Amino acid sequence: MKNPAKLTAAACYIGYITQGIVNNLAPLLFITFIGNGWVSLSTVTFLTTANFAVQLCVDLLSAFFVDKIGYRTCAVAAHFFAAAGLVGMAVLPDILPSPFLGLIISVILYALGGGLLEVLVSPIIEACPSDNKAAAMSLLHSFYCWGVVAVVLLSTVFMAVFGRENWRILCWLWAIVPLFNAFFFTRVPIYRLTEKEESMKLSELFKSRAFLLFLMMMFAAGASELAMSQWASAFAEASLGISKSVGDLAGPCAFALLMGAARTVYARFGDRINIRRFIFYSSALCLCGYLIASLSGIPVLSLLGCGICGFAVGIMWPGVFSLASASLPKGGTALFAMLALAGDLGCTGGPTAVGLVSAASGGSLKAGLLAASVFPFIMLLGSARRKRGDAERG
Repeated sequence: MKNPAKLTAAACYIGYITQGIVNNLAPLLFITFIGNGWVSLSTVTFLTTANFAVQLCVDLLSAFFVDKIGYRTCAVAAHFFAAAGLVGMAVLPDILPSPFLGLIISVILYALGGGLLEVLVSPIIEACPSDNKAAAMSLLHSFYCWGVVAVVLLSTVFMAVFGRENWRILCWLWAIVPLFNAFFFTRVPIYRLTEKEESMKLSELFKSRAFLLFLMMMFAAGASELAMSQWASAFAEASLGISKSVGDLAGPCAFALLMGAARTVYARFGDRINIRRFIFYSSALCLCGYLIASLSGIPVLSLLGCGICGFAVGIMWPGVFSLASASLPKGGTALFAMLALAGDLGCTGGPTAVGLVSAASGGSLKAGLLAASVFPFIMLLGSARRKRGDAERG
């Protein structure tokens, strides 16, 4: 093949689809798990908490072991962990004394894979030969969105056609994706941004003001995205009085579609768009979306605000990755690991903040989303600061 980097890019795209699968399949099955008596309403959310907690740990620790083990070995292992977790979800609850223990083990397995993928795939795609690395990064992250959409739509169709009782087969079918990509990653060339001896140490990174700014922006990016997307379905039901299935399509599915559209648009026209300005204006648009959703008294406008947020957050996560890599070219694995850690902390903190404020406000999701508007505001401030410090390197 004349351009083997395209094969590497394809493997990375499937890697992010895998990430979309492992983060979004189990929540679609929560009602089934509760119906089977495996979990209760009070314990089912622990599965999501365990998923992101393990991914956070992997983000933190990967800075110390990925370079020693090697990118290819870690990428292949990540996909096998993801597949094992998906298969385990279909098998372990039936063979272990405690079904809940089987679910937890499965979550830990696929979370190990998801966390590794988050750290590995972005630097691999950044290192691939490309005329516009920011556009390539944006396209990569759009595949996470398409993975989310595929999981929601195809799983919904499968269970509608074959029955919810056949959910175990669904888990096996989705496991085919990471299994295929594990073998695919053994065949493609792996590119690196820096050699191990050239990479900055963590202590050097934390002395860089630019790095600290990027950490803040990644936290705000993750919080801006998940604070809305995790509550979008409940918000759609609460504001429009629609069913959960329609709420899933009008909420998180539509959110993911618009987020993926924004990333694809930038990937297509990125050579004509300044990434820093795009992040700045997207942050302002996201802030407007949060304010519309939380302050509008008209249900349709509130839902429109959710959609605006979906489009606006699209460039934030991949955009900060690209800015940080360009500003700190010797950041290496540690840079991407710490950025992923900051982003995942935001993904955890954002939805939690909405829930806490909503609970304190008598169950008002609008109050929670209004409070969460602080996250795109932080992103706006960070991008404005970065525009002024364009030439800063630390």
